[in-house]
Amino acid sequence: MRKTLLLTLALIALANLTACSNLNFVKRRLPPPSVTSQGVVFRFYAPSASVVQVAGNWPANNWLAGQAQTGSFLIGEMKNPNGDGIWTVTEKLGPGRYQYKFVVDRTNWKEDVNNPNRIDDGYGGFNSLVDVR
Repeated sequence: MRKTLLLTLALIALANLTACSNLNFVKRRLPPPSVTSQGVVFRFYAPSASVVQVAGNWPANNWLAGQAQTGSFLIGEMKNPNGDGIWTVTEKLGPGRYQYKFVVDRTNWKEDVNNPNRIDDGYGGFNSLVDVR
């Protein structure tokens, strides 16, 4: 009976270890947007993305509506120069409070999980907030 119990516990531990190693639920923790002399630095972790953009309510972006005005799909385009899955962009923003989200592969709108400052987006989710002083 004792051998059976030990064997059962060992199998359960092995199953849990195997299952957890296949999960990719642990996200890389990044700092929230930071205000620098060059502008606001936005960062987003999306290792499997092909394209990441920051969409926001500042006039030059207007939730990516600038794409229609300029004919470009590069509004708010972020870069992943090291290929490490950390996408960044620096946006020149004047003083104010701005709402934003990240758009992954042009279809998936995501709030900034690294920024606790947020506001209801009116669609059942949240927009992230950044204050520029």
